[in-house]
Amino acid sequence: WAKALGNTVGETNQSELAAFTSYALAFPNNFLALVDTYDVMRSGVPNFCAVALALNDLGYKSVGIRLDSGDLAYLSGEARKIFQIIEKEFGLPGFGKTSITASNDLNEETLDALNKQGHEVDCYGIGTYLVTCYAQAALGCVFKLVEINNQPRIKLSEDVSKVSIPCKKRCYRLYGREGYSLVDIMTGENEPCPKVGERILCRHPFNESKRAYVVPQRVEELLKCYWPGKS
Repeated sequence: WAKALGNTVGETNQSELAAFTSYALAFPNNFLALVDTYDVMRSGVPNFCAVALALNDLGYKSVGIRLDSGDLAYLSGEARKIFQIIEKEFGLPGFGKTSITASNDLNEETLDALNKQGHEVDCYGIGTYLVTCYAQAALGCVFKLVEINNQPRIKLSEDVSKVSIPCKKRCYRLYGREGYSLVDIMTGENEPCPKVGERILCRHPFNESKRAYVVPQRVEELLKCYWPGKS
């Protein structure tokens, strides 16, 4: 096992492995794992392989994996290499051809780009662009957990745009002298709100070099809670 997956062994996320195991126990004939929750190559794929091998020992065959973020061409190729190594090392005919599904707002341009790059994707999951067009684009909305029992939670992803910011937050729009909006800012739920006439440092959540001092002439709160979720 260590020889097959090299130095990725020992670095996998254990809660992900537990989730894959529970999934496989519930649906042993339909085990198709979403492997990009934490890290595709260092956690998702190794955890999938571990569960897939266990299923094989029990007489079942896993369906495959799904990639929903990151460089789909590269990740599919690397995953295929691991599947082929395992087929050879463990003597499992057909494991190298384990199905790889790709999704993540795919459209015809994305598919064309993947074909030009070269990939190992067997199946595509297309939803948004199947029922909408560019002239009437869909609004993509995702609910992400940021806190449990006052403890912060974060969503991790290889795609930085999908990484969530922990804790409950408040959002404000700051306006300048001419009435134009200058910047939107997030604060913690219990942090003081920006005040008119007071200079405040605004920083980009992921790019440390992007920062600016702003002196708002008007402050508008954007985030309003209409349903706190309490009985």
